[in-house]
Amino acid sequence: MNQKLVAITVIAVAIFASTPPATAAEVAGAFGKDSTQLAITAGSGHAFDESYLVLGLGVNYYVIDGLSVGLSFESWSGADPSMYKITPSVQYVFYQVPRLKPYVGGFYRRTNIDGLPDIDSLGARAGVYLTAGRNAYIGIGAVYESYIDCNKSVYHSCSDTYPEVSFTIAF
Repeated sequence: MNQKLVAITVIAVAIFASTPPATAAEVAGAFGKDSTQLAITAGSGHAFDESYLVLGLGVNYYVIDGLSVGLSFESWSGADPSMYKITPSVQYVFYQVPRLKPYVGGFYRRTNIDGLPDIDSLGARAGVYLTAGRNAYIGIGAVYESYIDCNKSVYHSCSDTYPEVSFTIAF
């Protein structure tokens, strides 16, 4: 009996020792260095007391594990005035957390509005990613955006806080 137990223990130790430990890239997964994420936006938005169809496209690239830089474009149409937004961003995902992946980020946004002066804004976001599949995640969070050189008589409000829901596929 003892010989069998010793043999099983030796085999188990040999198998465990021969299995390489998870690399940082495996732990970071979809949020690992050199990963790319594509974002497609389709939804509605509200501005100037009007409802808009919002369509967009964005890409994020992870320069190191957890840290991405991104660029996105949104078109707001179906109401007057129409507008489009270009947004460079940076985001850090705490990929080390096993089930939920908290994230924080910041962005600069340039908004072009037909018939009005362009307006710039700075913003911050925070939330969590939930695993939805092998390289798919659902993000739930909040965004705070503050408009630079804002004229309240034109834009009604110079800051905004809104929820953020996303579906991300990484490759």
